[in-house]
Amino acid sequence: MKNFRHSKWFCILFAIFLLLLSACIAYAEGAEGGHEAEDWIELGWKTFNFIILIGFLYWLLAEKIKTFFVDRRKEIKETLENAAKQKVDAEKKYREYSEKIDKASSEIDGIIEMIKAQGLAEKQKIIDDAQKVAQKMKEDAQARIEQELQKAASQLRLEAVHLSVKMAEEILKRNITEKDHEAMIKEYMDKVVSKN
Repeated sequence: MKNFRHSKWFCILFAIFLLLLSACIAYAEGAEGGHEAEDWIELGWKTFNFIILIGFLYWLLAEKIKTFFVDRRKEIKETLENAAKQKVDAEKKYREYSEKIDKASSEIDGIIEMIKAQGLAEKQKIIDDAQKVAQKMKEDAQARIEQELQKAASQLRLEAVHLSVKMAEEILKRNITEKDHEAMIKEYMDKVVSKN
């Protein structure tokens, strides 16, 4: 198949060459004067050389160029397929991470709400405890005040009794005579004897 292609191209190039050569010869014969004919013949040889050069370059480089472009095409196709696959994978990961972020955000919101609720409950507990402590302190202070008042009242009564006894002693010392004293002793003794 490869030889058939090369021979096909060779035949086409050879036909073009013959066609150009015959055209150059026809122009050279129809031209008046030898100088123009030589120019046409020289153009024909240059054309022939050019066609040979093109044919040689084609024979030498065609397969390599074709292989280069085929390989390049495969490489581009593979790159595009890999890029498409990577895009699908990236979109999948994006969706996964997006879902994880959304889930984490909702969990964080739930935790924040829970912390707020616990904070409010703790605040209320602290307030209740503080009120209980304040009430107990108030009751304790009231009890102490009452105790201190009772103690002070008892001390005042004792003091009043002592003062009363002292004042009574002084009054009695000033107002009782020896006769009154003897009469009181006699009366006391009579009461004691009559009871026994």
